[in-house]
Amino acid sequence: MRILFATIGSLGDLHPCLGLAMELKRRGHSVIIASTEAYRSRVLELGVGFRSLRPNWDPADSELISQCEDLKSGPEILFRKLILPHLDETYLDLVTAASECDFMLAGELVFAAPLVAEKLGLKWGSLILSPCSFLSAYDPSLLVNMPQLIRLRGAGWRLNRAILNLGTRLIGSWWEPVRRLRVKEGLNPACAPLTRDKFSSTLVLALFPPVLAERQPDWPPQTVQTGFTFFDGSGPNAELPALASFLAAGEAPIVFTLGSTAVSHPGNFYQASRDAALRLGKRAVLIGANDLEPRSDQILSIPYAPYSEIFPNASVIVHQGGSGTTGQALRAGRPMLFVPFGWDQPDNALRVERLGSGLAVARTEYSADTAFAKLDRLLREPHFASRAADLGAIVRSQQGIQKSCDAVETAMHRSS
Repeated sequence: MRILFATIGSLGDLHPCLGLAMELKRRGHSVIIASTEAYRSRVLELGVGFRSLRPNWDPADSELISQCEDLKSGPEILFRKLILPHLDETYLDLVTAASECDFMLAGELVFAAPLVAEKLGLKWGSLILSPCSFLSAYDPSLLVNMPQLIRLRGAGWRLNRAILNLGTRLIGSWWEPVRRLRVKEGLNPACAPLTRDKFSSTLVLALFPPVLAERQPDWPPQTVQTGFTFFDGSGPNAELPALASFLAAGEAPIVFTLGSTAVSHPGNFYQASRDAALRLGKRAVLIGANDLEPRSDQILSIPYAPYSEIFPNASVIVHQGGSGTTGQALRAGRPMLFVPFGWDQPDNALRVERLGSGLAVARTEYSADTAFAKLDRLLREPHFASRAADLGAIVRSQQGIQKSCDAVETAMHRSS
């Protein structure tokens, strides 16, 4: 079968697609990824086909990222200023790519995907990376544009559903570009891109494990929860020899990282992290702190390292809380300190806090003092490490990529 992946966003959005693509390719399918042009070489070097999908932005552009840095306004800016103005272009690119495929898998930011599937009569599946994307009334998430509503978590699903419905109506004007394009293409203008439309009627893949969020009654019935689909790079890495030497020279370090997006607009994160580690008297690895002076041979600063290589060797992992980074940290079985920058990150942080394997501090409150206090607890109180180890064993036992590909093949055969 010819399978198309369509994804817009950061490496956290691309990597799950690459993990699935490689396994589907191994199973004999022809696989193409449609995404931002900046990812072309990364995809092609894996032997996977690539099609460019506008908007043609640089996901590591610090100016672009800075536009979305405010937690409450970030989603509106992303949707209304960065993605939806290019919707017609995305649609045209995706129609061209999908015309040569039998089945499509699309990330939720590809608002053109449901339209393309409807226009071409193409069967497709949805890729959902985080619990908060389901907008469940039974398991309410911490939503960055309405964080205060998490206080009503225990008020019951009826009230939480009413609140979500009201919120959906209040942002109805955001989707006018989608309605216009649907009319232009002869499709029904009724749409709900943030709720109903992003869920394929054929298959919805929940790419996170039940330990992070259990299946809820208001998830689409066609949802298959498979667990994380890990992928974090390929090929030789010039940083690994230096990293291996550092790891072998002493106790497990605290690892600080900001994923692939926030790292381009880190604010005071690395300076505060370095200073907190020095005050604690602990070794540390700063991933992505390219211009920071370590000030100690106990601090290693490197541009990049595969998380699968470094996280299992950490004492504590400090990160922004993206779905991919959170998954890798859970698999490593190490305590976490979250410093959420936006999107699904505050909700992921809250869920891990509830699990008892991590703590969180708001980005606006992150300093050497707050980092020192949180890290001191995570290092001194043994229940964090114990709980993290238990969760790591559970996550490592799951076969997210295999289960996801099985579900895709079942959906394709059912629809053929």
